[in-house]
Amino acid sequence: MVPGLAYFLVFHYGAFIANAVAFKEYVPFDGLWASPWVGTANFERMFGDPDFWHAMWNTLFIAVLQLVFFFPAPLALALLLHSLTSDLLRRLTQSVIYLPHFLSWVVVVALFQQVLGDTGLLNTTLSDAGLHTVDIIGNPDAYKPLVVIEVIWKDAGWGTIIFLAALMQVDEQLYEASAIDGAGPWRRFWHVTLPSIRPIIILLLIMRLGDILSVGFEQMLLQRQSVGPEVGEVLDTFVFWQGIVGGDTGYAAAAGLFKGVVGAALVFTANRVAHRLGEQGVYK
Repeated sequence: MVPGLAYFLVFHYGAFIANAVAFKEYVPFDGLWASPWVGTANFERMFGDPDFWHAMWNTLFIAVLQLVFFFPAPLALALLLHSLTSDLLRRLTQSVIYLPHFLSWVVVVALFQQVLGDTGLLNTTLSDAGLHTVDIIGNPDAYKPLVVIEVIWKDAGWGTIIFLAALMQVDEQLYEASAIDGAGPWRRFWHVTLPSIRPIIILLLIMRLGDILSVGFEQMLLQRQSVGPEVGEVLDTFVFWQGIVGGDTGYAAAAGLFKGVVGAALVFTANRVAHRLGEQGVYK
């Protein structure tokens, strides 16, 4: 456990002290403590910055799309895998759908560009057939659904691991008893499968809510220029451009701290709601 504990102590708990940068006019040559305090000036500037609200709106929009379409995808895929009667076919399918998770976002984005870009495979095929071409990658209206599709393609298979483990713990006698009582596949799913794995679903949902404002830094950074910052800017890339590229560390730290506080509030709220609904949640 020591390596794991050391990681969290150094890079998570130990990094808490750096949140003080959000309340300073940080000067790297002066260091953290010698830089002058500015109180809440960075937050006041942030809340009055239209670029920040553009990034916030884009982040929330993509986060809601991911929550609605990506979060159920591993569950649906796990249910399909669990229904397979051939162990060989199940293992082969699992191996195939796990592979995209190990590809970097550089490779995934390049792959989608080669297929859906202005000169990609789709447009080449349409052009050869004498049909009208469409640049999906560079279309601002298609950008947000596209990034969700990319996440589903890359990580839905990997996300089935926990759901499959939960499905394996469901008592087969419950399925047999419900089938004898005349329950069809949908009834067995609704009254046996879903209640059995509901604690896992609630747990993963709460954890996802805590990370809801993190919609994928590398993925967004790689595609931001194709649609422009008004459509492609999210909080993570906003912090990067303001802090790393622009050198405005205090302002970027304020945006990052705001994102963390919102995530923590969502976790506490969702966990309390889960307790009121009779679920265990993340913690008691």
